[in-house]
Amino acid sequence: MSGFLRGTGVALATPFNKDGSIDYPGVTSLVNFCVEGNVEYLVVLGTTAESVTLSKEEKKKLVQHIIQVNNKRLPVVIGIGGNNTAAILEELKEIEISEFDAILSVVPMYNKPSQEGIFQHYKVINDHSPLPILLYNVPSRTGTNMAAETTLRLAQLDNIIGVKEAVGDFTQVLKIIKDRPDGFLVISGDDALALPAVVAGGDGVISVIGQGFPDEFSEMIRLGLSGESEKAFKILYQLLPVLDYAFEEGNPAGIKNILKVKGVCDDNLRLPLIPVSLDLAKRIKMFVES
Repeated sequence: MSGFLRGTGVALATPFNKDGSIDYPGVTSLVNFCVEGNVEYLVVLGTTAESVTLSKEEKKKLVQHIIQVNNKRLPVVIGIGGNNTAAILEELKEIEISEFDAILSVVPMYNKPSQEGIFQHYKVINDHSPLPILLYNVPSRTGTNMAAETTLRLAQLDNIIGVKEAVGDFTQVLKIIKDRPDGFLVISGDDALALPAVVAGGDGVISVIGQGFPDEFSEMIRLGLSGESEKAFKILYQLLPVLDYAFEEGNPAGIKNILKVKGVCDDNLRLPLIPVSLDLAKRIKMFVES
């Protein structure tokens, strides 16, 4: 059942107006840009969406707008996670199952649970979720690494179909790929390491940069999945400079500036995030227009 999430998913940014309100025409433009760029699926309310700055009502309206614009053209994964397990269960009760294909749930941040605490957290979500679950390990943001052993233990649970792994440690990714059960997805959360992970046996990526370069990035991953690694790496090497630019001053500041240069949406952010510096914006513009 998990094969539909192979390839390139994009972690959608949230376009804002200058006054900080959600730019719904910008959201429409971004969704269409990604769909027409042939990515395999959309991810809403992830970190790149600045979801922690969105109110409950804003999240609801934003998701409904994305669902309407997408119009079932692509599968949609929704981010439902946090460090309050009970609150996540409440969110799961409110989800409209028919609109989504899976949930992406991040390792609890800030309170830094033990490996057993991480396992028990996800086990409860597994037991209550109406949708398949993708784990999300991103220790640079959460402060806690979910060890490969914990991921593999969770992979035995019925409702957990894969992991978005953004650990930055390729050895950990390889351990999971090596010992995962059949059908368990290993999805890269590091854009620069996505192709190497795919060549090593991974299933794709949930990408930030993929929404800025959907045609190129999704084609690169498809080539990697089909064994045409030489062609795939040519695309990766072409994109390497902008991969650095996208994260140099934080995410989603970089990708929003790329999207602005491409005419997809503006680059406004909500505090405490701010737009990229003039120097970085100049380099991004030179790359995009070259």
